[in-house]
Amino acid sequence: MNGKIPVAILGANGSVGQRFIQLLENHPWFEIKCLTGSDRTIGKPYTESCHWILPEHMPDAVKAMVIQENEAALKECRIAFSAMPADQAKDVEPALAAAGLAVVSNASAHRMDKDVPILLPEVNPEHTGLVEIQRKNHSRKGFIVTNPNCTSTGLTVSLKPILDAFGIEQLIAVSMQALSGAGYPGVPSMDIIDNVVPYIKGEEEKVETEPLKMLGKINGDHILNAEFAISAHTNRVAVTDGHTVCVSLKLRHDVKPADAIEAMRAYKCPEVSADLPSAPSPVIQIRDEADRPQPRLDRNTGKGMTTSVGRVRVDPVMGLKYIVFSHNTIRGAAGGAIYNAELLVKQKLIE
Repeated sequence: MNGKIPVAILGANGSVGQRFIQLLENHPWFEIKCLTGSDRTIGKPYTESCHWILPEHMPDAVKAMVIQENEAALKECRIAFSAMPADQAKDVEPALAAAGLAVVSNASAHRMDKDVPILLPEVNPEHTGLVEIQRKNHSRKGFIVTNPNCTSTGLTVSLKPILDAFGIEQLIAVSMQALSGAGYPGVPSMDIIDNVVPYIKGEEEKVETEPLKMLGKINGDHILNAEFAISAHTNRVAVTDGHTVCVSLKLRHDVKPADAIEAMRAYKCPEVSADLPSAPSPVIQIRDEADRPQPRLDRNTGKGMTTSVGRVRVDPVMGLKYIVFSHNTIRGAAGGAIYNAELLVKQKLIE
């Protein structure tokens, strides 16, 4: 690669925007050239406009960068990493794609569009085949690629080897989702201390639909969804980072926990995405301890990109159950989008 690819961060001041900046520091392929934000922050240096909430330091390279309007990304960038709210992304992302940018989005606005892939490079790298269809459908020079909802991410990674090896008929998922998933300032302390909030707007619908698209197959000009049913319960809990999901599965035939463990432990990234800078190693970490995975102990496994699974056991009703955990702002948000962009470069969809 001749020089680093210039990139923009849309919505740079938010919690996911900050995570993009932190993960892109010293990235071997990408260099931040543009930061965008809300009207109240435009024209201000990043250090003045941003309330930095991550434990990692704010990179020196961005401190003096001035927050610009979204259209500024067109001047010198080839990739726009979108950390915008969905209501803003709905119009901004297609406009930037039409102008020629590769928009790699964490927003939910276009995930379920027929010609927009929800991408997990360790699961469905072939879904980037929708990019040329999307360009043709909309006469775009650029395109939009999305990563999934942060709860759907680890869940879907864990399901891929199970689906491939045994087939899935039904799934029940109960999430315990970290506070960082709500952004900053997020959930008020009086609502979450000594409490569990059993409702997160829009989350159950995302968890019940997105994995089916990601685990589906390209069929002509669209994705033919995987054919199993998902029932989801989503809850906000007092954890800083990392989403835990309790999964119960009905498979096509009885499967011993040991066989399910072997399938997940043996799962590898497809060849095209295995050697990318952000590729998880391992893809799935099986925890043999009776009380793992745990957010505080397992969130940084594989630099936050590995999906952790534990407590794989017999479910007396469904057949099989386990716990899956993943870092929501790294694998489930900014890190996942960066991994997607790396795949697009590898496939020469971004040059």
